[in-house]
Amino acid sequence: MKTCQSGSFVNPEQEQKESNDFGEVCLDFTAEVSTLGRTGLLTLLSAEVTFKLLLRKGFIMTKPGSPRHAVYAGSFDPITLGHCDIIERGAALFDKLTVAVGINPDKKPLFDSDERMDLISQVLKVLPNVEVKCFTGLTVSFVRDCGASVMLRGIRTLTDIEAEFTMSLANHTLAPDIETVFLMSGEKYTHISSSLIKQIALLGGRENADRLAEFVPEPVIQPLLAKFANR
Repeated sequence: MKTCQSGSFVNPEQEQKESNDFGEVCLDFTAEVSTLGRTGLLTLLSAEVTFKLLLRKGFIMTKPGSPRHAVYAGSFDPITLGHCDIIERGAALFDKLTVAVGINPDKKPLFDSDERMDLISQVLKVLPNVEVKCFTGLTVSFVRDCGASVMLRGIRTLTDIEAEFTMSLANHTLAPDIETVFLMSGEKYTHISSSLIKQIALLGGRENADRLAEFVPEPVIQPLLAKFANR
């Protein structure tokens, strides 16, 4: 399943549901409102509107996210064998895993969001409990929107540990109800990075396609080479 959503996007069906729920709350109090008078009615409505606003902004959760649902977020530009290693192991640990393609408007990726989602979907189609989505905004907000309560992260080196530790502390401050689970990369994937792969594709040319197979899944090789064909 592929879905692209923004951190500030409100799903129309969710909007309608919230509106209906709000209406039902008001109806439940109809008999009592008639005895409150004008001041009492305004106070009641103000409280309900405030609650609805806080609910939408994520400051109030109607129910906790599922501990069996994790989100693995990244740029995936492109997805690598190291990413796949973490995803496959995460899919075995959790009932549902959402691979979240982050969109940073301040950066120009090699593959746009639709291309990345298509490539990831091709690679992960053998994993029935994995879905692919894209998002903007805070990752913790996206995790909540997905109904998950776990952020999955992969660690390759000691440098990664320091950076991920800092990020996890920040995320915990923003969303103490969301836990972060770390998986160490397999030994044969610790050297793989998207920047290294792009350099190989740029300098090696099409004759290096076999070497790229050591770094990226097969469906990624030709689209990756095509990006650098005229450079």
